[in-house]
Amino acid sequence: MTAALNIHDLRLGYQGPRGLHTVVEGFSLALEAGRIGCLLGPSGCGKTTVLRAIAGFEPVRAGRIELGEVLLSTAERHLPPEKRRVGMMFQEYALFPHLTAAQNVGFGMPRAAVAERTARVREMLTLVGLAEAGARFPHELSGGQQQRIALARALAPAPALLLLDEPFSNLDGATRERLTAEVRDILRQAGQTAVLVTHNEQEARVMADRIGTMHNGRLTRWM
Repeated sequence: MTAALNIHDLRLGYQGPRGLHTVVEGFSLALEAGRIGCLLGPSGCGKTTVLRAIAGFEPVRAGRIELGEVLLSTAERHLPPEKRRVGMMFQEYALFPHLTAAQNVGFGMPRAAVAERTARVREMLTLVGLAEAGARFPHELSGGQQQRIALARALAPAPALLLLDEPFSNLDGATRERLTAEVRDILRQAGQTAVLVTHNEQEARVMADRIGTMHNGRLTRWM
């Protein structure tokens, strides 16, 4: 299967008073199209920094990131985030409280024709099992429903890659367990290539086709 995401010998870090402070070093992986990958590790191990670099929010100090045939990042090249066809779903759902669920889902498609956007919103609401909730506002939805609307919004522009940064961390245990499986099924039904970041091993096992373990800025296993 052709790899959708290729990362080779990645180094990430930031400039401090004593020079470059390296956060991630020698990071390489390949994730096949339509698969869900997971970066698993404790806080501070560098997994969210990798996610931000894929999205285009962190500069690459060495190595390369490729998505399909597109070179996203090297030390010399940086494709802007808005041109990467990479969607991102954060810990906070960040739904707009003054917009309905349907309007939130369609927010990421400002250039689409009205008919196209309306059809895509309907399709995404159906995909996440909330076809009848389009007219509701975020405060009228449960935490799990809000998360599914956030997922629908992230999927609406048809990203080549979806990144999920600890998306279940704000949910109670029972809701978290249920939604982990639901989101996995939604992503697989959509054929969506995705990378999840989490510190929860059970969540990783339920969600992912491939799991990478991170420790002190290095990928110690990818299987």
